[in-house]
Amino acid sequence: MSTPTGRARLAVDIGGTFTDVALELGTRMVTAKVLTTSRQPQDGVLEGVAKVMAEARIAPGDVGLIIHGTTLATNALIERKGAKTALIVTEGLRDSLEMAYENRFAQYDIAIDRPEPLVPRYLRWPVAERLNAEGEVLRPLDDASVEALIPLVHEHGIESVAIGLIHSYINPAHEQRVAEILRNALPEVSLTLSSEVCPEIREYERQSTTCANAYVRPLMAHYLTRLESALRAGGFACPFLLMTSGGGLTSFETAVQFPIRLVESGPAGGAILASRIAEECGLDRVLSFDMGGTTAKICLIDDAEPLASRSFEVARVYRFLKGSGLPIRIPAIEMVEIGAGGGSIAWVDALKRINVGPESAGSEPGPACYDRGGSEPAVTDADLALGRIDPESFAGGSVALAPARARDAIDRVIGPLDLQGAAAAFAIAEVVDENMANAARVHAIEWGKEIGARTLVAFGGAAPLHAARLAEKLNLDRVLVPTGAGVGSAIGFLRAPIAYEVVRSRYQRLSAFDPATTNATLEEMREEALAIVRPAAPGQELIEVRTAYMRYLGQGHEINVRVPVRPLTEADSATLTAAFDEVYAALYSRIIPDLDVEILSWTLTVQTQVPAPRPMPQVKGGRAAPKPAARRAVFDPGQARELDTPIYRRADLSSGMRVSGPALIVEDQTTTVVSPSFEASVNALGYLVLERLGVSRKEDSA
Repeated sequence: MSTPTGRARLAVDIGGTFTDVALELGTRMVTAKVLTTSRQPQDGVLEGVAKVMAEARIAPGDVGLIIHGTTLATNALIERKGAKTALIVTEGLRDSLEMAYENRFAQYDIAIDRPEPLVPRYLRWPVAERLNAEGEVLRPLDDASVEALIPLVHEHGIESVAIGLIHSYINPAHEQRVAEILRNALPEVSLTLSSEVCPEIREYERQSTTCANAYVRPLMAHYLTRLESALRAGGFACPFLLMTSGGGLTSFETAVQFPIRLVESGPAGGAILASRIAEECGLDRVLSFDMGGTTAKICLIDDAEPLASRSFEVARVYRFLKGSGLPIRIPAIEMVEIGAGGGSIAWVDALKRINVGPESAGSEPGPACYDRGGSEPAVTDADLALGRIDPESFAGGSVALAPARARDAIDRVIGPLDLQGAAAAFAIAEVVDENMANAARVHAIEWGKEIGARTLVAFGGAAPLHAARLAEKLNLDRVLVPTGAGVGSAIGFLRAPIAYEVVRSRYQRLSAFDPATTNATLEEMREEALAIVRPAAPGQELIEVRTAYMRYLGQGHEINVRVPVRPLTEADSATLTAAFDEVYAALYSRIIPDLDVEILSWTLTVQTQVPAPRPMPQVKGGRAAPKPAARRAVFDPGQARELDTPIYRRADLSSGMRVSGPALIVEDQTTTVVSPSFEASVNALGYLVLERLGVSRKEDSA
């Protein structure tokens, strides 16, 4: 991506605790971290933007692009604070949203809690119509049955309507007619069609996604419109793009129409940053570690590509138990997210075990050390009590910390376990580090991946504080902390391509492959994607990626297989079969001979070209670091005691310099803890590289 020569680019990421802002002007990066204003999120955005603009000494007219990611849609789903929504379904299918998968995700829990549908039964309204699986009309839509719903919209104060008719993914005509009738009678009501937001097979996931989009759409449209108006009023006349959960950028108009695609947009930006770093440094296998104020996100990245998925869950009843949340079918970067951030609250259960999270103190009131009314100890309180954080320079000095408040809160909650002072704080930190390590191990096992020999790329305000200890627990020998790590996700936005993915469910078997129908479908999808990407990226080079979701006949789930970007012919039946066999064998170490293969869905992505990184120059290592800026007693987990620890300013370190642990390397938005088992160096890109002592170094990498 590029903007006119000399124009700055601005990225904003709203998290649960902090709002991060990154301003890129040529090779210069100016960053800021301010507390999130949860009641009026745009206020925190405008505060952070004003801060970096003042520091960079530029005017709004000098900014050529604004990129935004937000957790607002995610929070609305979790907290159930979206619009009052109704769902229109095919007659006889009113309860499919509540029946869900009809399974027990916690098999032995007799008091299992299932996720409540976003739309209760009394607001799920049937209409008379029916299509078959080929999209043929079995029963024409009865317009009168739709018109009969109009008084109900008024009666129940409905703000948004989701329309999810059976088999509409193959033929949207009935959904479009329902929308036409409602739009004419109820122009003020928001409408979401499943054939637009999720045109895929599998009724429950499609309706769940449609309801989620309808539920957050009025809120997100209101927020985004207000924010854009405020930016325009402030003199910003540049394009305004939104980060999506799939790792691409989309237009303001598309984000307003399909805000569900913005869910998990912040974490996606972090994964994009880690992917670009892996490519720059020639790292084949990376473990991305993003720890902010509310959650920690872990993503596996191989060959500079993060794991991708077409579905994930939000608002889990059992936060870490798969199947206990609402399924969302949208393009997403696959990662594990746990309640382990700086604001995660520590507590003791009935068995006198220390737990951390998933509840977070957020920004209001925040951890006890923020001195804003919070009384429960959080991870940030523990880090402060352990000596890892300078109370005067936390978050670039924007938040003054109160160490006494942190110690009091920790002793009050953990003290009854006969743990006091640094030992109590260490117990909290150790629990949260083990939670993150265990989440990483489980995530790797679920995807058939190995963690060993990976480089841990740490960013987010809290990650560099915990990265060395996490690496020790995972037996990793290298940790990389990029420049601007404290606002890593926002910087990742600046590295993302403008992209849009289109999906269609079009079933066929490879034994009866129909290239004409397939080519027509793919061309229709291509035009839809281009209509969104071209206006947002005028004159830029575009690339196209096509994927088929395939399985053996009779199987229940599919694997994704790349499809050639060209017109397909009958001979491509063999091409696709060979490609499927290769992917299947890589996943399951075998293929099933003489069994037909079927395609359920196709995806097509159009995106801007991401420039290849320049070769990283080699630097001569071994130069000593300058004199420490200060020294402080810091508790070391390995030796279970406080060590006299030198403190270095990251700005004082240049390429090739080395710092032996124990040490703290401080910058405006975060601090990197170098434990005694690691030595830190600065590579040619200015990134901190922590290497375990006793492990041979590779001077020409990372």
